[in-house]
Amino acid sequence: MKRLLFALSSLYVCTVPLRASEPADIRIEREVPYLAAGRTEVADLYLPSEIPKGQRVPAVVIIHGGGFTGGHRDAARELNIGSTLARNGYVGMSIDYALADIGRPVWPQNLFDCKTAVRWLRANADRLQIDPNHIGVIGGSAGGTLASLVTLTRSNDGLDPEGPYGSYSCEVQCGVDMYGIANMLDWHDSVMFSKTNEEAPELYKTASPLTYSRPNSTPILILHGTADKTVDVSQSEQFGEALKLAGATYEMEIIPDAPHSFSLEPKERDLRPVVLAFFDRYLKPGK
Repeated sequence: MKRLLFALSSLYVCTVPLRASEPADIRIEREVPYLAAGRTEVADLYLPSEIPKGQRVPAVVIIHGGGFTGGHRDAARELNIGSTLARNGYVGMSIDYALADIGRPVWPQNLFDCKTAVRWLRANADRLQIDPNHIGVIGGSAGGTLASLVTLTRSNDGLDPEGPYGSYSCEVQCGVDMYGIANMLDWHDSVMFSKTNEEAPELYKTASPLTYSRPNSTPILILHGTADKTVDVSQSEQFGEALKLAGATYEMEIIPDAPHSFSLEPKERDLRPVVLAFFDRYLKPGK
């Protein structure tokens, strides 16, 4: 029942786009194709109002939640994140990606799509005035799980897509996980897989971010609320412990009384300074 509630609750929060009024102090490019020909999923770009000629800025991929079966790139949380990033000198890229349904598993295509977004930013760095050596990722709920995997997996883990943009690296310089599932073994009936946990435990382990806790891993920031009824805070605590034991670089903020699906501005605490300070540290060297 707990796992079913995760999928249903996340869908309720994220499936229907909750687009707020367009902010006037940044630029937004809507419905930008970034995947291979024939794919219908697109991205929205959040850009600073102006980037001086000759200057390069860092970029961040934004991955929505929705239980791996729903969600949308321009829901309220994603607009909040993208607008915050653009106002502070980043290019944000909020993406749609392959979603699962009963009888239609998507692993690892959903992760491939997220990594392709990183490659797309590098391929379009000149047009967007992006620094291709300073790209990050952020995601909430299921998007947090995918953001963690983008952050921590390496090319030799066998989870990089062949293409498109295969000549570009999928690696990011840091990532932010907002209340994602760290151990997929706890969600053995996830429809994003073709098999159950009991049938293929190694498959679920492969899709678990904590599997990739190791020394010298890419820095990651974990955010989670103690009042989360969808993904228990113990998931992030378990993740943090694995990272600590591995000697990995990570930060964790546990927010008292915060529920699931909060943006960067939950009523319990303004998290914008925390997230921006983290991104600034790894994506704006010398600031």
